Order: sequence, then C-alpha cells, then structure tokens
Amino acid sequence: MAQEENRSQQNNRRKRRGGGPSAILAPGEKPKNFRKAVSDTLSYMGGYKLAVVFVVLISAVATVFETVGPKVMGRATTLLATGVMAKLKGTGGIDFDAIGKVLLLTIMLYAVGAFAQWLQALIMTNITQKIVYRMRNDISEKINRMPVGYFERVQTGEILSRITNDVDTLGQALSQSISNFIWAIVSMIGIIVVMLTINVTMTLIALMVIPLSALVMSVLIKVSQPHFRAQQEYLGIIDGHVEENFSGHLVIKAFNREEAVTDEFDKANEKLYESAWKSQFLSGLMRPLMRIVSNLGYAGVAISGGILCVKGAIGVGDIQAFVQYVKNIGQPIQEIAQIMNQVQSMAAAAERVFEFLDEEEEIDAPGAIDDFGEVSGAVEFDHVSFGYEPGTTVIKDFSAKIEPGQKIAIVGPTGAGKTTIVKLLMRFYDVNSGAIRVDGRDIRELTRREHRENFAMVLQDTWLFKGTIRENIKYGREDATNEEIIAAAKAAKAHHFIKTLPGGYKMVLNEDATNISEGQRQLLTIARAILADKKLLILDEATSSVDTRTEEEIQKAMDTLTKDRTSFIIAHRLSTIRNADLILVMDHGDIVEQGTHEELLKKGGFYADLYNSQFEHVA
Repeated sequence: MAQEENRSQQNNRRKRRGGGPSAILAPGEKPKNFRKAVSDTLSYMGGYKLAVVFVVLISAVATVFETVGPKVMGRATTLLATGVMAKLKGTGGIDFDAIGKVLLLTIMLYAVGAFAQWLQALIMTNITQKIVYRMRNDISEKINRMPVGYFERVQTGEILSRITNDVDTLGQALSQSISNFIWAIVSMIGIIVVMLTINVTMTLIALMVIPLSALVMSVLIKVSQPHFRAQQEYLGIIDGHVEENFSGHLVIKAFNREEAVTDEFDKANEKLYESAWKSQFLSGLMRPLMRIVSNLGYAGVAISGGILCVKGAIGVGDIQAFVQYVKNIGQPIQEIAQIMNQVQSMAAAAERVFEFLDEEEEIDAPGAIDDFGEVSGAVEFDHVSFGYEPGTTVIKDFSAKIEPGQKIAIVGPTGAGKTTIVKLLMRFYDVNSGAIRVDGRDIRELTRREHRENFAMVLQDTWLFKGTIRENIKYGREDATNEEIIAAAKAAKAHHFIKTLPGGYKMVLNEDATNISEGQRQLLTIARAILADKKLLILDEATSSVDTRTEEEIQKAMDTLTKDRTSFIIAHRLSTIRNADLILVMDHGDIVEQGTHEELLKKGGFYADLYNSQFEHVA
C-alpha cells in the first residue's frame, strides 16, 4: 500500500509535468542561456586564474617565436634570390654563410615555440582535470545535501547522465578548447602585427576575410546551438529510460511490454539521432566554410603581392613570408570556428551540471541543535498539514500523541497519506503548517543529521549494496562487533539461511542482491535495523515480501525489537498489527479512527471494513 501510494504521487507529479515515466526532463522545459552557461563555467574556474594567466603568457611566448619564423625564413629566401640574380649578372654570388645562419635561427625559433606549446598544453590539461575532479566532488557532496523530493521527481538515469556524460563533455571541451583558443587568439594577433610590418596594403586585403569569417561563424552557431542543447537533453532521457527499464526488466517481460518499451525507446532515440546529426552536420560545415573564406584571402594576397613585386615595392622573400602568414592566419580562424562548436556542446553540458549544482538543498534552520542527546521516544503530531505541491493537500490537520515505547500502526487505503506521515517524521519533507515534536521539541529545531540519528528504518523496497552479508548488516552500525552482527541476524531470523549460503556471512551480494531471494533481502534489512538499536523505529511494509510462516517468525523478532522503542508500523496485512498499542486509521489525509485492534473492531467502522475485507474471500 505504501509503495503504491508513493508511486501514485510520483506519477501524478509526472503527469502534471507533461510526460510519462521516461519524460521527467523534457527538452525546452526551462529557458536556456548560452552566455550564463559560459559565465558560470568561467566563474567556476576562478581558483585557477593565475595558472590560466601563466598559460596565456607561455602561449604568447610560443606564438611570438612561431610567428617570427616565416619572416626570418623570408630573409633567407631574399638572400637566395639576391645571390642568384647577382651571380647571373656576374656581380657576386650566393652568401651561403648568411643563409645558414638564418636557417639555424629559424630552427631555434620553431624549437622554442614547440617546447612552449608543449608546456602550455601540459599545464592546461592539468588545470582542466583538476576542475573536473572538483566538479565531480561537488556533485557527490551535493547529492548528500539534496532533498528526497528531488530524487522522487527526477529519474536516476537523468541524474547519472549529468554526473557522467555532461561532466565528461565539459571536461573534454575545457581541456581542448581553452588552450587552443588561447593559442588561436594570440597567434592571430601576432601574425597580424608581423604582417603589418611587412606591408600594410596586403595586410588590409588579408584581413578582409576576418569579418566574413565571423559572420559565417555567428550564423552557424545560432542555427546549431538548439540542436546541441537538445542532444544533451535527449541523452539524459535515453539514460533514464535505459536505467528504468533495466531495473524493471522482469516486470516488462512478465507483462509482455517489450514491444511498447522498445517503441518508447525508439522514439527517444530518434529524437537524439535527429538532434545529434543536425548538430554534428552543422558543426562539420564550419571548417570547410572557413577554408573557403581563407582561400579567398589567400588569392587576394597572391595577386596584390605579384603586382607590388613587379613595381619593386616588396621583395620576393617578403611575398613568400606574407603568403605563409596568410596561410597561417587561416589556421587560428578555423581553430576558433572548431572551438565554437566545442563551446556549444560544453555550454549545453555545463548548463545541465550547474542546474544540478544550483538545485535547492536541505537547509537546517540557523542555530539548529546538533547534539540533542538521548531521546525517550515521545512523538507528537500537532495539527500537521502538508502537500507535495502548492494547492494540493495530502495531510489535513493531522494530530496524534505517542508515548515512549508505544507501537503505533498506521493503516488505510492507497493514497491515504501513510507513507507521507513517515516522510514527514523523518524530515524528508517539512510540514506546511503545524509541528512534529520529539520529546517535546520541534524537529525543525534540530539538524536533520541529529534528528535522523534517532531512527532505524525498514522499507518495503529493500536496499542492499555490493558487498558481503556481514558488511550489509553492519551498515546499521559501523562499530558493531561480529558477535553483535550475528545476534542481530538471529533476532531477525536470518542467521539460519545465512549459514546455508556459500561463504555464510562472507558471501558477496551482487549489485542488485539478486543472488538471494526477495524475502532473504528483507530479513537482512531487518537485521540491519535491529543492529542499529535506535529509540525510534519505522517499519514501512517491512514484512510484505516474506511468506506467512517467516512473517510469524519475524513478528516474534519484531516484538523483541519494538520493546521499549517507539515504533511506527505501516502494514497492508492488518493481521500483523493486532498487538499494536495504537492504530491510526487514515483516509484522504485525515485520521478517521484511532484505538486498539479490539476497540476498532467493536466500532464496526472504517477499520473493521478494511480488516474484514481481507478475509471475506477466505474459505
């Protein structure tokens, strides 16, 4: 019942958001801002400003040496041409010593430039990897501060996509783009300066291609950016779809839903395909278009250089150097064009990452108490009202007073608000009005960590991690001894089946713990709660996955476990809560009845109808 209620609430929220189970994050759900994404990324790099400045200086040095190279090489060409002409006229010869010195200087310039480029790439790669490392750490810490409501609203696969795909995309783009962008800008400036020293007219002709290149780039960026954004979003949807259906593949097969699931995946995959090929096609146009524009400038320089050389206004070596510079200036222009494609992909990924990092966190009140001390277990619900969304009330004016050590059962039909009460008690959500008190203190006055320290919890959906059975039980209390772990397992009636498994307590559970049965998984989670030894206990459908005989054994263990502990029990089999000290009967968020099992049956009301309906078909 609790699980159905929870799923019902989630599905209602999904419908209001306009999508099915695999459409939690629809494209275009929020306005996208390219400039903000880039700005956030640059701000995130703030701690590495000095390192980036150092990289810029190294890049400038490298560019200066590489840029001067063609001009020096042009001097060798001029010496060679002058020597040949002098030899033909019989007035001299080729000065090979001078040419050799020029060539040696050229080699030294290129060697120093290459070393500086290597050093720049090494430093920049180190910076970007540190940024990605920090980002993954921030995301990991952020997850622990996120409210439960976020994880109920957003698919696990979508979150994983932001942590893996988007962070990887951002890291690769940073590593490749920043250093290349620095080189391209500094190289372009250096080349222009040297070109101006050779010939102003030819430089102006060559520079005419830059505004044309900028126009082409801006048009392509504007057209392709929506496709890059859609590509990242649909990648997250695909990941969410795969994760969701892989987890439920047994149910899918049981209901013969393979074809429907495949169709749903194909639709999302088709959207991803469309956005991916369009973005990649448009980005692929960038380089050839830039090459065409560069070639136009190349042709203009060659023609004007030939005319100036005939008039004697420029030397042959200068033309050769200038042509080399025109060819070289096309490289940074093309590099910038390619970088802009990477920046688009980076911006789409960064936007999703920073959206996650900017999500609302669980925030404790200023001055919240972090050391409440030992609790007795008295709990009071004082006119509590709550709704998951504004305008929708799930719990209406709920009041109840529980004494220390009492066993409280919460029952009611699906959607009555039973699991919501537990979520409020654990402060997974805060009440909209009213208050919940433990030992007379409003739980909002405590830090969430301190408050939850007083609870042990067993859910219908078992959670076990990849590790030994001993490690999974010990998760309830990390400092527990082997004897205490075994004692907890015995109390939960799990010791016997554990001893029959290969390796016993040392047996390693797989990722989903599917190498043991559903009921056995439940027993281990109960053993974990017993080991935790808390004053407040929550059992949410804790015995729903075990057979009747095992349930009877667990009930005996539960009686021991709940002794002197305040226990909240949600159960769909009402026969299991007959010995509860108080039964709260809920319907549509209200307590419609309360009392002991016998008292409620005598009333012949709502509880009696629920109880009798479970046995009316029994022979």
